[in-house]
Amino acid sequence: MRRTSVELTQQCSMIGGVFMIYYVGIDLAKYHHECLIISQDGEVVSNAFTFDNNKQGFTSFLSVLSCLNASHQIRIGFEATGHYGTNLKNFLTNHGYDFMEIHPVLINRFSKASSLRKTKTDKIDVHLISSYLTTVEYKPYLTQSYHNTSLKSLTRSRDALVKERSLQLQRCTNLLDHIFPEFKPFFNQSLASATCQYLLINYSTPSKMSRMNQNSYDKMKSKLRRTISYVKFSKLRELAKNTVGVENPLLEFQLVNYITLYTTLDRLVAETETLIVHEFSKVPAHLQSIPGVGIISAASIYSEIENFNRFNHPDKLVAFCGLDPAFYQSGESAFTGKMVKRGSSYLRQYIMNSAQTVIIHNPTMYEFYLKKRHEGKQHRVALSHVAKKLLRVIFKLENDHINFDSTKMI
Repeated sequence: MRRTSVELTQQCSMIGGVFMIYYVGIDLAKYHHECLIISQDGEVVSNAFTFDNNKQGFTSFLSVLSCLNASHQIRIGFEATGHYGTNLKNFLTNHGYDFMEIHPVLINRFSKASSLRKTKTDKIDVHLISSYLTTVEYKPYLTQSYHNTSLKSLTRSRDALVKERSLQLQRCTNLLDHIFPEFKPFFNQSLASATCQYLLINYSTPSKMSRMNQNSYDKMKSKLRRTISYVKFSKLRELAKNTVGVENPLLEFQLVNYITLYTTLDRLVAETETLIVHEFSKVPAHLQSIPGVGIISAASIYSEIENFNRFNHPDKLVAFCGLDPAFYQSGESAFTGKMVKRGSSYLRQYIMNSAQTVIIHNPTMYEFYLKKRHEGKQHRVALSHVAKKLLRVIFKLENDHINFDSTKMI
């Protein structure tokens, strides 16, 4: 049965003068959160209770915290579960409470070390979180600026839009393999050009393209800033006349829909990138000064790291990104394994993509990449080493508040 905040307040008041530290574990969920408060000795201060993920629920949770002994420290912790805890984090920050976010993998390992039973409930989870807090150094979450939070939301939104946009092109390709298989090879395997989009929307079948004429070409030229020559236009028309594709009204309907979705998503990506550039101009970043790291990539990396003060060594930033190798040592045996990939998948993706362009624009990074290749490492492995080196450079720039200087690269 859910207990009321009044009952919990009375319980806390009765034992409020006993303990030095209160450990408040919270198990986050979409509609409500489970909470348990224990002492530094593991004794229950307040039995597990539930509060809703809304203002009324947050207020009842705050009333429980406010009844605790004011002279004692309160340490609040919960798993990093994406956006479910966003509103609670803002609420706690606005009311002067700090908190610690815990990686779910750590809670999972703590659970396995605590018991051999395979039982999972909200009450068990919240007890694990509270108990875990008593065993580790308390590292409060560093409050992020409004601009950082907005950047993170925008860059992740852009990432989702780009993936959806690519999916529409893939669907168009699949349909064209049936309707007009010669079309995509004619445009060097790309459907992203404005000319391709124009033709597919206005002349979606080979029969329609085969009937194009000089007026059709002139109209296309007036609509587009750049397009194909009339010679190439004529060759496409001949291909349409002799295609081995089979027209189908239903496939044509889908093709037009997919290419329309693509153009809409392409516009949204461009608008989102404009907002990203605007927001990124408000933060004191320096990583965009690295040749090969564009504004969008820099904003994406910066927003995922959030606060460089969280890391006192570049290796910790590498580990946060999940680029560090696994290491195993037992007795006389010791070896390193594959990349752990347990950090931020978004950050890892952005760093790896940036490493790909950095080796093109930075001679030192390219020589480092070649060195790893000559050691027998595959392309992706060598690129991961470049990514780690890039992260260390970024760490240096942001912590020393300086721009990139190629003469200082070693």
